[in-house]
Amino acid sequence: MASSSSAGNTAQNPRKSLGLVANAMKRKDSFIQFFAMTGIFLLSVRSLGQKYQIHDLQEDTIALKEEQKNLTDRMKNIKRGLLHEASLDSSGLFASRLRLLFGEDH
Repeated sequence: MASSSSAGNTAQNPRKSLGLVANAMKRKDSFIQFFAMTGIFLLSVRSLGQKYQIHDLQEDTIALKEEQKNLTDRMKNIKRGLLHEASLDSSGLFASRLRLLFGEDH
């Protein structure tokens, strides 16, 4: 008689006997919506991360351009100083050698 009462209990409460897959099939639309929303959320988080990465790269680009400008100015100042010192040499050998190094035809 105990076996008939347990069989009757299962028949009266079918929700407990449904497994995860059966429950998912029963509420298929809800699961599809959940997975779609999760995918959209993950893509949004990734997009936000890429947005901040682009912003950081733009800042790095600006800093590198400024550093390039400063190095170019420094090189021009060194070149100008060397040419000025070479012009003070009476033999002109140092000035001609610098012009060859710098690629000037003066």
